[in-house]
Amino acid sequence: IMDETSLNKNRLSDRILYALKLAIEQKDGQCAGFLAQTLELALTRNAGGKDFTERRTYSPEIEAELAKLDNLTK
Repeated sequence: IMDETSLNKNRLSDRILYALKLAIEQKDGQCAGFLAQTLELALTRNAGGKDFTERRTYSPEIEAELAKLDNLTK
């Protein structure tokens, strides 16, 4: 999991990712699902207009957590 240094990051998405990891670790699929949606929102907000096409790829760390969430909610 994240260390204390990671918790001091100023990006909202870093803190949401930490909460997502905790929810998955605690096997709370419902909260983890909401946090995954919130993480997506935090990563993509203010990112385009009417003709915007999403080109963002998630980091390997985020991909790993989303895979864990998928396995948890199956």
